[in-house]
Amino acid sequence: MIYRIDLQLFAEGAGGGEKTEKATPKKRREARRKGQVFQSREISTTLVLLFVFISLRLFGSNIYNELSGFMKKVFTEYPQINDLYMPDILLRVFIDGIIVFFKTVGPIMLTGLLTGLIVSYAQVGFLFTLETLKPNFSRISPISGMKRLFSMKGIVELVKAVLKVVAIGYVTYSYLNGKAQSVISLMDTDILSSTAFIGITSIDLAVRICMVLVVIGAFDFAYQWWEYEKNMKMTKQEVKEEYKQIEGNPEIKAKIKQKQRQMSMRRMMQEVPKADVVITNPTHFACALKYDQETAAAPILLAKGQDYAAHRIKEIAKENNVEIVENKPLARTIYDTVEIGQTIPPELYQAVAEVLAFVYSLKGKTMAG
Repeated sequence: MIYRIDLQLFAEGAGGGEKTEKATPKKRREARRKGQVFQSREISTTLVLLFVFISLRLFGSNIYNELSGFMKKVFTEYPQINDLYMPDILLRVFIDGIIVFFKTVGPIMLTGLLTGLIVSYAQVGFLFTLETLKPNFSRISPISGMKRLFSMKGIVELVKAVLKVVAIGYVTYSYLNGKAQSVISLMDTDILSSTAFIGITSIDLAVRICMVLVVIGAFDFAYQWWEYEKNMKMTKQEVKEEYKQIEGNPEIKAKIKQKQRQMSMRRMMQEVPKADVVITNPTHFACALKYDQETAAAPILLAKGQDYAAHRIKEIAKENNVEIVENKPLARTIYDTVEIGQTIPPELYQAVAEVLAFVYSLKGKTMAG
């Protein structure tokens, strides 16, 4: 019997076109809603362990003092109390035990919890979703499993595991080799000193191992980011389809147009200080003109506005010492017939020339023609 396997099942994104385009904001929002976010669990776990071991090193003596003090109480003070009060004794032991627990284990647990939250928030931000709890049967598919096994990610995971083993082995050997003489001398020390030495040495070794794993985790962080961005990429067709969907949404179109108007208004207002004169209605219309004899054959309309926009043009003109001239019919005619960036039509040459001549006379300039 011959079994046939469709090799297309192994092809990533078969028939969908090459994914060359960066993910759009819309796709990123949808991926985040589904819980598909970038996160390096390697760096998160390693940093949590590192800070837990550091806190153990810092609070180790305090933990020892608290535990030894509690055990002394249990075996020396409490048995002296009358047996008639046994329930009270048990309650006191329980309460003291809870207090000691929070004094010793509490700081360690809090350190691990805070580190985990900070690292997670730094990578993902605040995110709550139930999408990741839904069953994904593709994960248990043999085909998908083989794809993952022989994929780039599988190779990276293998290399990472080998690096961890080598790094941990090297750090452990180097550190303990330097402590060889101290280990041998343990035979001549009491049990308390030996226990303290073993505890401190173990924690120091764990800190060193974690520091090396943080370096490996940093490379994993970079790889995970690269892979996430690669998986988020879209085909040109997907980008086009998404753009069509967005363009078809009236609210989105209205927002885009509003944004475009705001940008256009901002650019126009930036041109007002360059004007030679602002001709006004005087309240409802304002037109800013500039005449450069070397670059244009006629005055150019830099900005125009009605009502609020006219008011802003006049304000900016005043702030930049641009002359404002009131001419109701001319202002209205320019507003209705000339677009921004265009030169005024020949029929308005005479009227505009008179205004510019007046402005130049105030500034002591001369106008050719």
